[in-house]
Amino acid sequence: MKSREQEYKEIFIAEALEYFDALNRHISILEKEPESDETLAEIFRLLHNLKANSKAIGYLQISDVSHKLETAFSLIRNKELSFSDEVVKVLFDGVDLLGELIHNVDNPNYGEPDPLLLRNLDIIVENLSDSTIELAKVQRYNTSKNLALSELIYIQIRKLDHMMNLVGELMIDRDRILSISRELNSDELKSVSSHLYRITEELQYSVMDARLVNIGSLFNKFPRIVRDVAAAEGKQVNLVLEGHNIQIDRNILQIMADSLLHLVRNAITHGLEKPEERQAAGKDATGQLRLAAQSDRENVLLRLIDDGRGIDLNVVRRTAVEKQLVSADTARTMAEHELLSLLFEPGFSTAKEVTEFSGRGVGLDVVKNAIDSIGGRISVSSVKGSGTTFSMQLPTSIAVKGALLFEVDSIYFAIPLIHTEQVVSLDKDELHEVGGVLIADLKGETVTVVYLNELLNAPEQEMRLGDKTRLNGQVQNIIIVSYNNRKLGLIVDKLYRQQDIVVKPLSKPLEQIDIYGGVTLLGTGKVCLVLDVPAITRYFTQRRQI
Repeated sequence: MKSREQEYKEIFIAEALEYFDALNRHISILEKEPESDETLAEIFRLLHNLKANSKAIGYLQISDVSHKLETAFSLIRNKELSFSDEVVKVLFDGVDLLGELIHNVDNPNYGEPDPLLLRNLDIIVENLSDSTIELAKVQRYNTSKNLALSELIYIQIRKLDHMMNLVGELMIDRDRILSISRELNSDELKSVSSHLYRITEELQYSVMDARLVNIGSLFNKFPRIVRDVAAAEGKQVNLVLEGHNIQIDRNILQIMADSLLHLVRNAITHGLEKPEERQAAGKDATGQLRLAAQSDRENVLLRLIDDGRGIDLNVVRRTAVEKQLVSADTARTMAEHELLSLLFEPGFSTAKEVTEFSGRGVGLDVVKNAIDSIGGRISVSSVKGSGTTFSMQLPTSIAVKGALLFEVDSIYFAIPLIHTEQVVSLDKDELHEVGGVLIADLKGETVTVVYLNELLNAPEQEMRLGDKTRLNGQVQNIIIVSYNNRKLGLIVDKLYRQQDIVVKPLSKPLEQIDIYGGVTLLGTGKVCLVLDVPAITRYFTQRRQI
C-alpha cells in the first residue's frame, strides 16, 4: 500500500501541474489583455496557492520560484512594473522553470535549476527600470516535446461510495445465484439473473464514469503552445477554445494529446498565412484558430478549424502522382473527398520547407493511426483561400463500444458503430460487376461492395470478389462502412442487432490477422469476432479497388 506521504505527494504534483497549465493560459491572455484585472488576480491566486502548498510539503525550490513570480505580478498589478515584451519573456521562462521543478520532484539526478532563469527573475523582482534591464539569454520553451497528462484522476467520494454499494449488491446476488442454482428453481433464477444484469450494467457505467476527465485538461495546454509557435513563425494567431467541460476517457485524451499537438502546429505553420499575406488577400492580419469539442450521441466530436489558405487540390493531386500513390489517370478523375483522404497516406506531404515545429517526415498518417487505435474517425474538409477543418469523432470509452452484430457462414461478427454508415437491402440485380469488383449505386454515389464470406473464407488466390454467382439468395443485406473518406459495402448473411460490447484482444496466432480487431463474448456464450474496418478498407485501397 502507498504511504500517506506518497499519496499527499501525488495529489500535490497533480494539482501543481494543473496550476502550471493554468498559469501559461492566463499569462497568454494577459499578454493580449494587459489591463485585465480579473486575469491578473487569477494569476496571483494560482502563484500564491502554489507557493503555500509547495512550502507545506517541503518543496522549497518550487516555493521560492513561485514567491518571486508572485512578487513580479504584484509589481505589475500595482503599476510598478510594465508588462513589456522583455518582462513577458522572463515571466514565461519563470513559469517554465516551475513546470521543470514540478516534473522533477522525484528525480534525484535533477540537481539545481538554471541560474540564468533565476537571475532574470531576481532582476525583475528587485524592481529595476525595465528599460535598462540587461537580461541573460536563456533557452525558450520547447513546444516540440510531447504533451503528458497527470497520472492521477480526482474521483469524488460519492462516486466511489456508489461503486462500492453496487459491488456489494453484486456479491449478494452472486451468492444467491449459487444457492438457487443448486435448487434449480428456474423462475427465481431468471429474476435474480435479470437483477444481476442490471446491477452489473450500472457498475460498468459507474466505473466508466470514474475514468472521465474534462477535455479542458488538454485544451488548457494550447494557448501557450499556439503563442510560441506563432511567434517563431512570425504570425498572429487568435486561439478560441470551446467545450472545456465535455468529458472523455482519460486514456483516450492522453492518446489524442500528441495528435492534436501535431494538427495545431500544422495549422499554424502550413495553414495560416503571415500577416502581410492575409492582408493582401483581404483578410484580417490575425489568423483565427478554433479548437472545439462537443458531445455527439455516445461519442465526442473534436474539430480544429482555421481560416488560412486552405488545401490546394491541384497540389495534392500532383504530389500524390509524384509519390506514386495513384496513377496520373486515376488522380484526374478522383473526387475531392478522395483526394483529401490521400493526405493521411504514409509519407504524403506538400510542405516545401522544414520548420522547427513540423515538416520532419512525420505526417498525418501518424495522427490517423493514433485515432484508429482508439476506434475513432478523422476527416478533413477545406476551401482554398478560406481555411481547413479537421473533424475527429472519438469514443468516450475504449473498453466498451457500440457495435452492429451480424452473421456470415454461421459465425457471429461485430462491426463498431463508429465506422457504420447505414444498412441497406439490395436486389442482386442492383449490383454490377466492374473491373473485377461489385459496385452499387446508393443515392447517386458509387460504392464498392464486397461479399464478406468470400473475403473471410476463400484463399486469396481463389477470391473472385466481383463474381455475383457466389452470392446466396436474391436480396443482399449490406452494411455500408466508412473509413478515411472512403465507403465500402459489406455483404453479410444475417443482420442482428446493435449492442454494447467489451472488446478483448485476440490470442496468438490470431492477433496477427489484420482484419480482426478483437473478440467479444455474447450473452449466449457464443464467441463473436470484431472486424477491423480500417484494415479491411486498407486491404482494398492498396489494390486500387476503391
